[in-house]
Amino acid sequence: MKLLARTAVIAASLLAVTATTASAEIVCNDDGDCWHVRERHVYRPEFGVTVYPDTWRWRDADARRYRWREHEGRGYWHRGVWVGF
Repeated sequence: MKLLARTAVIAASLLAVTATTASAEIVCNDDGDCWHVRERHVYRPEFGVTVYPDTWRWRDADARRYRWREHEGRGYWHRGVWVGF
């Protein structure tokens, strides 16, 4: 019985760790370029970006302001150019 309880605790711990490490966010810059990130990054204020939760969606009224510009890797969009860091 102790082995079963210990196994359940270990399984629950592993599930909790994997659930918290999976992160997704949406980042948008001042120009309206938005992209998904899979890891949490620290963006400097001068990058001019805003980080939103993955559930964030722009309103219909904002559809002309925002556009999706996906890119792999670490970085941000600046005036239509991907700047890696």
